Amino acid sequence: MRPTQTPTVILRHCDSYDPERIRVLVGEALERLGLRPEGRTLVKPNIVSAGPLFQHAFTRPEFVEGVLRALQDRDEGKMTELAVGERCGITIPTRRAFEGANYNPMLERVGVKRYCFEEEPQVEIRYTHPERLRDYVFTPEPVAKADFFVNCPKFKAHPWTTVTFSMKNYIGIQDDRHRLIDHDHRLNEKIADLQYIVQPRFIAIDAITAGEGRMLTPIPFALNMVIMGDNQLAFDAVCCHIIGVDPMTVDHLRFAHERGFGPVTLDKIKIEGDVTLEEAKARAKGFKVGLIRVEKYFEGTNISAYAGPPPENEHTDYCWGGCPGAIEEAIEILRLFDDQLDQKMPRIHIVFGAYQGPIDAKEGERVVFMGDCSAWKGELKNKLVSVESLYKDRATKDPYHAEHQDIFAKMASVLAKVKLSANEPYIRFEGCPVSVAEQALMLVFAAGAKNPFLDPRESVAFNKAYLQWRGATAMKRLKGIPYQRPGAAARGEAAPEIGPKPTQADAE
Repeated sequence: MRPTQTPTVILRHCDSYDPERIRVLVGEALERLGLRPEGRTLVKPNIVSAGPLFQHAFTRPEFVEGVLRALQDRDEGKMTELAVGERCGITIPTRRAFEGANYNPMLERVGVKRYCFEEEPQVEIRYTHPERLRDYVFTPEPVAKADFFVNCPKFKAHPWTTVTFSMKNYIGIQDDRHRLIDHDHRLNEKIADLQYIVQPRFIAIDAITAGEGRMLTPIPFALNMVIMGDNQLAFDAVCCHIIGVDPMTVDHLRFAHERGFGPVTLDKIKIEGDVTLEEAKARAKGFKVGLIRVEKYFEGTNISAYAGPPPENEHTDYCWGGCPGAIEEAIEILRLFDDQLDQKMPRIHIVFGAYQGPIDAKEGERVVFMGDCSAWKGELKNKLVSVESLYKDRATKDPYHAEHQDIFAKMASVLAKVKLSANEPYIRFEGCPVSVAEQALMLVFAAGAKNPFLDPRESVAFNKAYLQWRGATAMKRLKGIPYQRPGAAARGEAAPEIGPKPTQADAE
């Protein structure tokens, strides 16, 4: 939806996770922007991963409590539902993420509904804008039918997209079956496409303790701010300026700007609040973003990484959105669970994309080709090797046929691959992308490291959430409601217009 007025971004000082203080700040911002919740009001935080070892990765529950109470304060009887919804990452059941982030007692105390998006019916949304990666996608029903959508991201860096602010938080408005489609070297385009599903009426980002360097295992960085706004693109642009990043160098922001979602230059955005932009920049001085190539990331370790370009017809020389970034997150997760990981790790060589250089693997050192587009020809362990690309055009990936990837099935298949290939020149992992979970498991089994999915601190709660999730989705599938309007795309039917989103004219 093209902005009809100058977007406003409000910068407020907040140096503690005090729900009442956050409630006041958010309430004042809602009043300043003239916003009141209505109809089905949905708050979407970032709970990509949670728990004691991931304490800086998610939007804190105290923050969301302040937002929820401020929305209740502003209600004039027009709100029919107030809910919080999310799909977390790395194949963890969202039920477990809500529990690990300590959201459940807060949600019960405030009296709002919880949605685990992978357990909800999926609604088909048709795209018509000319730059689209595909003609239709799926989003959970609570997102598709939201009347007043509130985005509550965490202020973080990201190894795939430089930053994750408001727009990148949209990866969590799809379940795992669908979020991994196009989560590759076209990831920024996917994020821009997701903007057509729904636009937030209000954004409030947890920038009290931000996360630098990574997104699943970020390094805490005190910014002591709550940042709020009414236009998602303008909001993210201001956040970029705070950390010294040109928003036009962040591809999903550039694509959204080119499609008419809002401004990125400061002269077209109102910036208000008790923290000036210059003061915010001073607080953020030294903040480290993502985007470190995989070869550089593993320098000085027992892992040697080699990266070639993804498929030539996709016009890019590195897969920022896929397998290379996933293994960077995977190794950091394992380091949290096993402080001896780097000492345990044997020499291992991991190849991404169509790599053409040498692979300096000695006898007894594993070589792993990661992802469908990995390809290489040469000699390994005195054998001539030809690894061919298995990449399939994205047009062959039909969202209707996407399936959940079960974590226990992944454990079994990865373990089998590692064991069966012990005497082979290399191991090949298929997928586009190969997920963070699979790459973490590959490293676990290759190094004899602790398995985070079976860690005693997590296993009971994880398995409980896993069984509840599988049970809930099984019941809904038995009732025939995994999707709304099944077969509509195949029949060429248009999906209903659900939620505010740009029209073709807006995008142009």
